[in-house]
Amino acid sequence: MTDDRHAKGSVGYLMEMGALKRAKRSGWWIAGVKDPETIAEHSFRTAVVGSVLAMMEGADPAKVALLCTFHDTQETRVGDIPWIGRRYLTAAKNEDVTADQVADAHPAVAAGIQAVVDEYENGDSIEVMVARDADKLECMIQGLEYLEQGYSNAREWVDSTRAKLKTASAISLADAAQTMSSVEWQRTYLR
Repeated sequence: MTDDRHAKGSVGYLMEMGALKRAKRSGWWIAGVKDPETIAEHSFRTAVVGSVLAMMEGADPAKVALLCTFHDTQETRVGDIPWIGRRYLTAAKNEDVTADQVADAHPAVAAGIQAVVDEYENGDSIEVMVARDADKLECMIQGLEYLEQGYSNAREWVDSTRAKLKTASAISLADAAQTMSSVEWQRTYLR
């Protein structure tokens, strides 16, 4: 049973997550992208990529999707600090931000979300490794799409992100992505 305070705290968290639909991924601005994807758009595809990678790697797809879904939720509070900005700032730990975000939520919700974030940040399971690769692979694919749109500065992001991939499946998909256009998936239906 949920009391009024916990219900409001849980709904407050859900409403806060709506800000991710409006918050842009700021690192792409450095690459010159005028209207970059939102954090929510990135997180959605990261969860899908993670599920696919998990299937390929023999990991739990549902767990990986969950880890990916919550991996950037703290950015409602601290923003999406681009890599160059991290040189000058010391951001709060994601686990600490999450604890504040869910402080008034239903205890089961707070504990569950905190456990997911803690595992993503500190775990070393196959699911965590796959989720981290999914984050990087999604970023690389997004960079390839920006390259197609004429943002040549995205090349450095594509190359540096590709170099950080760890799992064989992520490396395989990254290599395949670099040989395809972003609309090649349609060709199956256009034959």
